[in-house]
Amino acid sequence: MTDPQTAAALAADRLSLVEEGTRHLLHTVSGLKPEAVAEPSALPGWTRGHVLAHVSRNADSLVNLLNGARTGTDIPQYPSSEVRDQGIEDGAPRPVDVQLADLRTSDERFAAAAALLPAEAWTADVRHRTGYVFPASDIPWKRLAEVEYHHVDLDAGYTPAHWPELFAVTEFRKLSARLAGADLPAVELVSDDTEDRAVIGTGTPALTVEGPVRALLAWLSGRSDGDGLRRAPDAALPQLPPMG
Repeated sequence: MTDPQTAAALAADRLSLVEEGTRHLLHTVSGLKPEAVAEPSALPGWTRGHVLAHVSRNADSLVNLLNGARTGTDIPQYPSSEVRDQGIEDGAPRPVDVQLADLRTSDERFAAAAALLPAEAWTADVRHRTGYVFPASDIPWKRLAEVEYHHVDLDAGYTPAHWPELFAVTEFRKLSARLAGADLPAVELVSDDTEDRAVIGTGTPALTVEGPVRALLAWLSGRSDGDGLRRAPDAALPQLPPMG
């Protein structure tokens, strides 16, 4: 188990990244035109309003986990899947200024809840809405992933090329490990700017894909078709579903 001081320091570093990423997201949303909320996002079936409502409600759901870690109680991330989904649907059609205010205040609630945790609480186990258990010190990274991935999903000018390098490298390693042994043709991935390498899929790789780590992560996370990545041999890449 990670000692409390190390866990608290890790959480603090990640909270700084969340603060920076949220600042960029708020800047993007503040520039949206009124009609943009009802326009399609990059996620199938979701408008930009759906994405924004989801990001706000995710912050509140992580407040529940932070409070559970602080008090030593098993507080569910969401009351139920139905409540989660309804919150997104209800929040999607709201005007841009309301969405922006909700993003800002939900982020403030998240930051305030995190600030209340003593060092030892960051080592507490909390439960993800899907059931798996993880340490509270991972909550800030989960929030960062929501902010960074869904900022791209807004399709409003923020692209994978804008992702912070630490985020891109960490998520590349995480997603490639998750897809190792997955039911898809084996592909060798080579990052030409960070020297990261990985193999996803099953079997011996017959295809090598090379490019910047951000572009590789965009494909791995289902936010790119791999256009611009170098392939040997020159073959089509499988389309991966959105992850993160």
